[in-house]
This record gives sequence, C-alpha cells and structure tokens, in this order.
Amino acid sequence: MTESKPLKVGVIGLGVGEQHVKSYNAIPNVEVSSICDINHRHANEVGLRRHVSDCHTDPMKIIEDPEIDVISICSYDNFHADQAVAAFENGKHVFVEKPIALNKPDMERVIRAQQDSGKKISSNLILRESPRFKEIRQMVQNDEFGDIYYMEGDYIHQILWKITEGWRGAMDFYCITYGGGIHLIDLMRWIIGKNVIEVTGMGVKKATNASQFKYPDIITNLLRFDDEVLAKTTTMFMPQRHKFHSLNIYGSKLSFENGKPHARLFNSDEEKDESPFTTPYPAMAKGDLLPDFIEAIRKNEEPNVGAKDVYSVMDICFACWESVKEKKTVPVSYSFQAG
Repeated sequence: MTESKPLKVGVIGLGVGEQHVKSYNAIPNVEVSSICDINHRHANEVGLRRHVSDCHTDPMKIIEDPEIDVISICSYDNFHADQAVAAFENGKHVFVEKPIALNKPDMERVIRAQQDSGKKISSNLILRESPRFKEIRQMVQNDEFGDIYYMEGDYIHQILWKITEGWRGAMDFYCITYGGGIHLIDLMRWIIGKNVIEVTGMGVKKATNASQFKYPDIITNLLRFDDEVLAKTTTMFMPQRHKFHSLNIYGSKLSFENGKPHARLFNSDEEKDESPFTTPYPAMAKGDLLPDFIEAIRKNEEPNVGAKDVYSVMDICFACWESVKEKKTVPVSYSFQAG
C-alpha cells in the first residue's frame, strides 16, 4: 500500500475508541470515515465532536464496508475475537484493544483469520510508549543491568467499579489479568527480550463478594522466563491508590524501582549509590501506538507491537488464569507460528 493512498478507518466501540478516532485523525492522509457504538446517541455525539458523519450501532456496517482499510476494535472484550475474525475475513487491518480473546480457541481463530488475510494486527500494549520504560529497555539491551535475576510488574489501580458496576462484571467470564496485568506482563517480556515458559498463580475474591462479579479480584502469578529469570505480577482493582505500574528490575550490575514522580536506580547496597531516574512516566496517551501501526501498514512491515507480541502475551495470560483456576504450575504453550 503506497503512502499516497488515503487510508480510511472505522472504529467500533466509542469508550476508549473515541481516543482512537482523535489519534487517527491527527495522522496525515488518514480519515476516520465510520464509527460504531451500541448506544446510538453516544455514537452521534462522538460523531459530532470528531466530525464523523457515518455513525452506526451495527459493527458489521463497518466491517463489511469495502471502502474501509483499517478497523479499531474497542468494543466489550467478549466481542473482540468475533469482530476481529470478521474484519480479517473482509480484508481489513485490525488494531484491537486488549485482550484480543478470552480463551485460547477464540484466539486461535483470530490467528488463522489474520494469517489467511495477510493483514496486520496490533493491540494497545501502550506501556511500551512510556519514555521511562523505553530508556530502561535500552539500558537492559546495552547490558547496563548485567544479569537480570528477578522482576516485579504489578497493575494497581482503584477502579473496582469497572468489575462491580460496569459491563466487565456482567460478562460470563472476565479475568482481571487479561484487562490489567497484561500490560505489565508484556512490558517485562519486552524489556528483557525473553519468553515466559511457565507460570504459577493464586487468586482470591475479597472485595467483590456482594457484587455481580464472579471471579477473583486479586490475582498474583509467578513467571519463569527463559534463562531462569523469575518475575511476579499482581493485578488488583481495589486498593486506595491512583493508577500505578509497579516495575522493579533487579540485576547483577544495576537495579531499578519505578516510582512517582521519579524512579530509583541502585548500583550497590550503599545509600550513596542510589540515584533518581527522572525520565518521564507515564508520558504517553491511549492512541500513541496508532501512528506506528499506520506506518507499518503503509510500509508492509510488522508494527512495534506485532502479531507475535499480541498472541504471545495472550498465551501467557491464558496460562496465568489456568494456573489460578487449576491450582498448579502451567507451562506456556505458544500458539503462533509466523507464516
């Protein structure tokens, strides 16, 4: 696809999807031509705000539109897989909010449809765009940390209403790791460039007993990476805390602990060798991955968050949930083969 050809985009789901509309329309030679939301009034309101006249409540109106090149799927999580498959079958590139699927068979349907279509897929694993985490990754690649021994990556945010009152709690199945912890799992594997090979987890239901939510509201998993690196990831939506991505990396030469406003670096056990790490965090917005996705489509290259990343982090999440559910250590079996 040449850069001179205008790309037409459709956006399904106008919660976070409105940010997608805004971000796409800021990219040269890209036009959001259609939007969709189950709430017709909301779709029209977003259309007026974002200057999109073609508004729908039926996502198939966008998916089957031959004029649309790219679709962002920002609908409820239980619709992602079916909508992604349909979009690929209709020849669209797909940017899908996480998680792309709620179970492995559905994800494998997405993989087959995407591979058969030859189109691009990406997902909103947005922590990769944080300047602080980008710099830490570069330092790890430059061997400034030495051997990485252990990491912690936790998703901590007081957003309990999302599972007690919102659509997530009304779903037949919802896992908080898929919706929150996935960000830190992806971030850790991206920073050190290694795969998770097995997981062990626990979950408890503590704060949602009187609500519609039926699943654990605190989940902790231990992750074993290649090269015998261990990590811990916890997801919880109830502590009295603003959103914070707890990332700690412990190495033989250097260690890092995230914080606000500044993180900390340690290069010995002496207090004098502790230093602030002031690169901005989080310093990114929900739509910041979209320019790279569009550029990858135009150049026929993999986006920074490409198919292997999207599918691999979901396989890790599936193993995390299976471990919690079955109360056992679970190996991570990866579904994706580049083709």
